[in-house]
Amino acid sequence: MKAAKLRVLENRQVSERYWHMVVDAAELPDEVKPGQFFNVRCADEIYPLLRRPFSIYKINKRERTLEFLYLVKGVGTQRLTEIRAGEKADVFGPLGTGFNLNAEDGAMLMLARGVGIATLAALAQEAAEKGVRSVAVLSARSRNDLLAAETLESYGAKVYKVTDEEGNSDVASVGKLLEGIFREENITAAYTCGSKRLAELLQRMAADKHIFAEIALEENMGCAMGVCFACVCDIQEQDGSVRTVRVCKEGPVFPLEQVVIA
Repeated sequence: MKAAKLRVLENRQVSERYWHMVVDAAELPDEVKPGQFFNVRCADEIYPLLRRPFSIYKINKRERTLEFLYLVKGVGTQRLTEIRAGEKADVFGPLGTGFNLNAEDGAMLMLARGVGIATLAALAQEAAEKGVRSVAVLSARSRNDLLAAETLESYGAKVYKVTDEEGNSDVASVGKLLEGIFREENITAAYTCGSKRLAELLQRMAADKHIFAEIALEENMGCAMGVCFACVCDIQEQDGSVRTVRVCKEGPVFPLEQVVIA
């Protein structure tokens, strides 16, 4: 991991609530994995004090750039939108553990909601580079929030979209959709991010079908280095015991079967 001030190549609004930032990552280590994140300082002033964790949306190895798709939710992310192309973004990372692409013998399934879609986009990119087929079920409040759908389709992913405004994003409807996908596709691995109710659904289905599955957890992180213990979750071990771990340090990617989803 490394702290660096990276030149911003682009930072623009792409929908009502989302912004897209591209930074020059030539100064960073070569190895950046999908699922890892960067802790980004939102302003040079003391307030807002804490950095904001952003998952990696795209990894462009040839151009040595990284892309972030972020939801403007509060003061910190609002200040981040004020950074212009040519200015520097203060980033720290890459941090945490990334996804394990484990679907070489079949296809992988991605189930995401909201900004969790951005977290899985880099995984779809890696799958495409390695010739792994992928299927994605994307859930959002509205079609306007399904920003990464076209990106995933550009990687060859077969994309299904469900939204609250269309009334097909409830757990029962998504469950029926997933059952159909499992019947039609040779799904051998599954990944999820962005919704606890959908994560619980996928946890049950992955266990029933005995497939490899991982989850990227989203939490409010204070330090993002494992010092402050502000972002903990419970993990169930094979012997049935439960231990508390730090999402920023031991995660944010965990085996889905082990996470106690509360």
